Amino acid sequence: MRSLFVRLLTSSAVVAVCSITATAWLAASSTSGAIQREQGQTLASDARINNSLLGYASRHSDWSGVTATLRDLAAQNSRRIALTTENGTLIADSATAGTPLPAKVSAVVDPLAVDVTLVPGAARDRIDPRAVGPFLLSARDRARLMKAADTYAACAGRTGQAVQMTVSNTGRPLVTTLSQGGPQEPRPMPTAPPVVMGVCDATTFSTPTRTEKAALKQLNLLVSRCLKGKGAERGSVGLDLTWVSKEKKPLSPVAEPDQMISSCVVTARKEQLDPYVAPAAYLYIGSPAEATGQRIPLPSIAGAALLVLVLTVGVSVMAARRLVRPVNALTHAAQRMRDGDSSARVTVRTTGEISELATAFNEMSEHLQRMEEQRKAMVSDVSHELRTPLSNLRGWLEAAQDGVAELDPALIASLVEEILLLQHIVDDLQELALADAGKLRLHVEPVHLGDLLDQVTTAHRGRAEAAGLTLTTVVTDDPSLTADPVRLRQAIGNLVTNSLRYTPRGGHITLGARQDGDQVVVEVTDTGIGIRAENLPHVFDRFWRAEKSRNRQTGGSGLGLAIVRNLAEAHGGTATVASVPGVRTTFTLRLPS
Repeated sequence: MRSLFVRLLTSSAVVAVCSITATAWLAASSTSGAIQREQGQTLASDARINNSLLGYASRHSDWSGVTATLRDLAAQNSRRIALTTENGTLIADSATAGTPLPAKVSAVVDPLAVDVTLVPGAARDRIDPRAVGPFLLSARDRARLMKAADTYAACAGRTGQAVQMTVSNTGRPLVTTLSQGGPQEPRPMPTAPPVVMGVCDATTFSTPTRTEKAALKQLNLLVSRCLKGKGAERGSVGLDLTWVSKEKKPLSPVAEPDQMISSCVVTARKEQLDPYVAPAAYLYIGSPAEATGQRIPLPSIAGAALLVLVLTVGVSVMAARRLVRPVNALTHAAQRMRDGDSSARVTVRTTGEISELATAFNEMSEHLQRMEEQRKAMVSDVSHELRTPLSNLRGWLEAAQDGVAELDPALIASLVEEILLLQHIVDDLQELALADAGKLRLHVEPVHLGDLLDQVTTAHRGRAEAAGLTLTTVVTDDPSLTADPVRLRQAIGNLVTNSLRYTPRGGHITLGARQDGDQVVVEVTDTGIGIRAENLPHVFDRFWRAEKSRNRQTGGSGLGLAIVRNLAEAHGGTATVASVPGVRTTFTLRLPS
């Protein structure tokens, strides 16, 4: 016991010291690394949020439906996200109403002026590529062009030329010719169809649609207005948004063919796209919980460690004392039981596992005490039951040996009856022993209860008539079940024998059977003397008899009803009794059908 107390206390203290030391070291050594990792994760999260909102702004002319998208982003990234107009009017917020905005603006969401700090690979014109405005193709045009592009790609494959097909943001299919050195530089829409062995025609899917022609016409008007009076070379913007000079080859704005032309193309594009994209908005992103980055002072660590150590030791002492006290009581009770005191009990005022252990110990002690009392009573009852026939046999045999009595047929018949009684008691005891050991074998088969009850009635009708009793059978709904017919007849026969013994002349004994759900109910009802209420719980006990003198004229050995209960339980059923003294007694067997 002392060892248990010391070990529990020592273990708790060691665990506390180790955990405090490890926690303090980890907190002091990993703070800076955690901050760096969290900053990197925060920056990546900010970029994802900004990119998603840029995509929304590129496809919508206003922010009226952004609330659902904003809340989804907030849930996915575990961040607080809010959008306001440039004058500070709230557009949408993932937080509850009235929550103050973060102190700093995280970014400006503008698809026509992308924030390069959050989109490092943005185009030089800072226009989000998803903002296509009037160049967006209808579903019908997309399907037509895709079909034509598939035809072109299939033709190229048949001629041995490899091509790669993608889809632009406008919905137009883009075909790229692959060379041995890898794919050629992709172009949104080639101004001239690629040549594939002079066989395949790309005109069908490379020609601008009506939508694109109208958008290009508008764009070129805006560019011309910008270049008017500036002496720029003559040309126009193509479908791939490059400037095509009248005298030179097409030049891309990003290659700076002419700064003035490039500037006008960008300005015209922004002016053209402005009605199709959402206006610029301020993006506020709330930061997740971050470490302060300050080192934890050593005195604070030591003070916290000491406090936790003191608390751990104090709690361990209290827990150990509460644990050891009932264990000590259990130990003493077990020693008393070892010494033969089956009345040993443990009183525990706590709850939990120790209380459950004490309760189990007390139940075990009570069970052992009952078993010991039953064993003593059974030994006494068995010796009493065997003594009477053995004494009769010995007395008459000694008398015959001494010549006092003559072994005539009447005496021999009396001795045989005593031997049969001994045999009956021994057989009953053996059957109960098999049932206790779980070795009682059943040979089950379909049983027709009506026929079985008729057999039992026929077997006992002679004794019933001799005793002046009426024996009848009542079967309802013709029930049947699967059981051992021999054992079942034995159980019902024991009940009938018991009723014949305790029913006065002129009485009635009824054998009944009926179906009750998934069970079959067999009842033996008599109009005998009945059983008092205080005796009902003991009716099926072995060797129990209401008449304590155990006179053979008033009862049997006290094993018949015990056998009935064991046979019912062996079939998976139950045996019960209900009685009104002087009126009626009913024994009931409930068996699974």
